[in-house]
Amino acid sequence: MTKYIFITGGVVSGLGKGIAAASLGLILEGRGYKVINQKFDPYLNIDPGTMNPYQHGEVFVTDDGAETDLDLGHYERFTDATLSQSSNTTAGRVYLSVLNKEREGGFHGGTVQVIPNITEEILRRMLLSTEETGADIIITEIGGTVGDIESLPFMEAIRQMKYKVGEENSCYIHLTLVPFMKKSDELKTKPTQHSVKELRELGIKPDVIMLRTEHAIDANTRKRLAAFCNVDSSCIIQNLNARSIYEVPLQLEDEGLGSAVCKVLGLKNTPSQLDEWKKMVARFNNPKHKVKIALVGKYVELHDAYLSVVESLVHGGIHNEAEVEIDWVKAEELTDEATCAARLSAADGIIVPGGFGDRGIEGMICAARFARTSGIPYFGICLGMQILVIEYARNVMGLAGANSTEIEKATPHPVIDLMPDQNGKILGGTLRLGKFECAVKPGTLTEKAYGAKTVWERHRHRYEFNNKYREDFAKAGLVIAGVNPERDLVEICEVPEHPWMLGVQFHPEFKSRPNKAGPLFREFVRATVERSEK
Repeated sequence: MTKYIFITGGVVSGLGKGIAAASLGLILEGRGYKVINQKFDPYLNIDPGTMNPYQHGEVFVTDDGAETDLDLGHYERFTDATLSQSSNTTAGRVYLSVLNKEREGGFHGGTVQVIPNITEEILRRMLLSTEETGADIIITEIGGTVGDIESLPFMEAIRQMKYKVGEENSCYIHLTLVPFMKKSDELKTKPTQHSVKELRELGIKPDVIMLRTEHAIDANTRKRLAAFCNVDSSCIIQNLNARSIYEVPLQLEDEGLGSAVCKVLGLKNTPSQLDEWKKMVARFNNPKHKVKIALVGKYVELHDAYLSVVESLVHGGIHNEAEVEIDWVKAEELTDEATCAARLSAADGIIVPGGFGDRGIEGMICAARFARTSGIPYFGICLGMQILVIEYARNVMGLAGANSTEIEKATPHPVIDLMPDQNGKILGGTLRLGKFECAVKPGTLTEKAYGAKTVWERHRHRYEFNNKYREDFAKAGLVIAGVNPERDLVEICEVPEHPWMLGVQFHPEFKSRPNKAGPLFREFVRATVERSEK
C-alpha cells in the first residue's frame, strides 16, 4: 500500500520545509521507491497565478498548465519527477470545489461544514496523486505554521489520514527552529517543545522532528528533546545550514532521516544511491571558472521571484564548471545608454527573465541594446524575448515607437500583441499555460543547444510575437529559430552575427535540473565563460 508522509512547520515560517520535503524525496528515490511530492497551501487564492511576486515569489508551471507554489520547482529539481495539477492545492481551490458542489445540489440540502465536508475534500485531493501516479510514497508539505487559524482544516485532514490509510502507512515530520542565544552561548529547545505540544493538541503525534539550526545539536539536547516530545532519539534529525541547497539531502541522509522514515513506515531500508548527486555537488563546490551574469528585472528586491531562473543558471554553471555570480540589476535604474554601460559593462552575460506590466520596460530595452551592440551574451525569457524583439525593431529596423500593446496600446508598431482569444477580462488561469511543441530551425544556436528538431517547453504568457511583422523581421536579419507548429506562433528568436543573443517565449527554467542543466542555460553559461576567459 502507498505510504504517506506529512511535513508540518513550527515556531516560525520560512524554515525550508520545501527543501526538506524535496530532499526527503531524493533520499527515498535513492532507495528505489517511486516518490511524488505535493504542497497544500492554506491561503484562499485559487492558485498563485494572480499573486504579486513580492508576496509569493515566482509562480512555477507544470506540464499540464498548473500555476503552482515555487516549492514544486524544488520537488521537480530534486526528484526529477513531472508534477501536475494535483500536486498543489490551496484552501481557495478546496472551498471553491465544495461550494460549487453545494450550489449544484451535491449535498442534497444538507448543511455544509468545515468538518466533514472541507476536510473530506482535502483528503480526496491528497489521495488523488496516488490514483494518478501509482507512487510508493506521497510526501505532502502543509504550508504555513502550526497554530495558524487557516491551516486548521489541513491539520485535521492529515490527522484523519492515519485512520484512513493505517498507522503503519503514515508518518508525520515536524520541522521547527532551534534558536541559538549568543549571550548565553546555548541552543534553546523550548520553542520546539511548545510547537510539538501545540501539534499534539491537534491530535497529531510527530514521528520525526527535524531541527533547523545554525549550530550542531549535541547528544544531550537530542535526548532532552526526545524525552519531552516523546520521540525516539534516532528520530531527532538536525537540519544544519548548508553551503548550497543541493548539499541538504546529503546532510539529512548522513543524519539518518531516510533510515528514521523507513523505520516508521516499515520500509526496507536499503542504502540510498546518491553517487550522481554527490558528484554534482562536488562539481558545484569546485568550480574552475567564475562568471558574472547581470539579471535585469522588475522584482529583483525579492530573489525568490526569479528562483527557477537563478537555479537554472547555477545548473548551467555546474555543467561548465563555473561559479555563477548574479548581479541583481533593477530595470528602472537603467535610464539611458550611459547608465547601461556603467552598470552592465562588467557583466559576462545579461539575462532578462519574465514579468508583467510596463514598469522597467525601457530599462530592459536599453539592456538588450547594450548586449547587442557590445557583443555580450544575452538570454531573454518570455518578456525577455519580447524585449529583444522590440529593441531590434526600434534600433535595427528603424520602427520608431515599436512596442508591445501590453505596454502601449496605441503603439504605431505593435510587434508584440495579444492573440484574438486572449481579450477576456478574467486574468487567472487564462494565459497560454503548460507544455507546447516547438519546431526548431536547423543550423541555429537553439538546434546546437537541444540537438533536436522538436522540443517541448512550458509557457506562461498572454502576449505573442506579432506575425504581421514576421516577414519584415526576417528581411532585417532576425532569425526565427523556433515556431509552434500547431498555431504558427514564434517561440524563439536569435540575433545573427552576435556571439550568443537569443530569446524564447517559453520558460526553460522550469525543466532544468542540477545534474542535467537546461540546454539553453548550459549554452548561455558556456558563452559567458568563453567571454570571461577572453
